[in-house]
Amino acid sequence: MNTSWKLQDAKAKFSQVVDDALKVGPQYVTRRGQEAVVILSVKEYKKITSKKPPLKEFLLNCPKIDSDFEFKRQRDYSKGVEF
Repeated sequence: MNTSWKLQDAKAKFSQVVDDALKVGPQYVTRRGQEAVVILSVKEYKKITSKKPPLKEFLLNCPKIDSDFEFKRQRDYSKGVEF
């Protein structure tokens, strides 16, 4: 099945584009040879836009590192920078 459509083909066969998005997966529409938009099912859309916690909340709820944990650094020397 085709998953990439030229804009004028997508307009002419919009029902088929929607059916393919529901059955096959996301359908890409190009304009002047460049990808412009993606048509996808509501199910797929909700999956990728599901509610995620804000970054601050996510970081505050991450597992904590033990206080006696030691960070080990590689002992590489940095490259000199010429000005």
